[in-house]
Amino acid sequence: MKKLLTSIMNNDKEHQFEILVQQHKRTIYTVCYMFSSDKAEIDDLFQEILIRLWNGFDHYEGRSSERTWVYRVSLNAAINHGKKERRRIKTVPLTVDIDPYEADDPSTQQIRELYDRISRLDLIDRSLVLLWLEGVSYDEIGAIIGITPNNVGVRLTRIKEKLVKMSKNQ
Repeated sequence: MKKLLTSIMNNDKEHQFEILVQQHKRTIYTVCYMFSSDKAEIDDLFQEILIRLWNGFDHYEGRSSERTWVYRVSLNAAINHGKKERRRIKTVPLTVDIDPYEADDPSTQQIRELYDRISRLDLIDRSLVLLWLEGVSYDEIGAIIGITPNNVGVRLTRIKEKLVKMSKNQ
């Protein structure tokens, strides 16, 4: 009987986790995209985030919204993954992927330039920009990053100035 109850509880947990991932997979993928340089790295990071979410799923107490919790876990995983990647020896991929941002139209070029500038920011600034671009409120960004909403505004202003300065130096 105890084995049956454990099985039912595990199936329920798996189902709840599936729902969580379905509801927030765009958020997770966006974080992976902003912190990765190629498709393989995006896939690795996505998998790492799912593992961290699964491992922390039993400990999520609901003190913040699910979205805030998913962002916090995802960004922490991405930042730690980025630190590990910088220490790793760079390799050359054996396959050639098509880059959707290679088109010659001006709007695609602007997106590529903005992404290139954002990728040069430090990891916390990159996290702030990502959350801001996703339309997350200053209060929620503060809860995710661990700073006050006023500090979010100040830091975003400084980041925007950095991005403008980068565009002038290109």
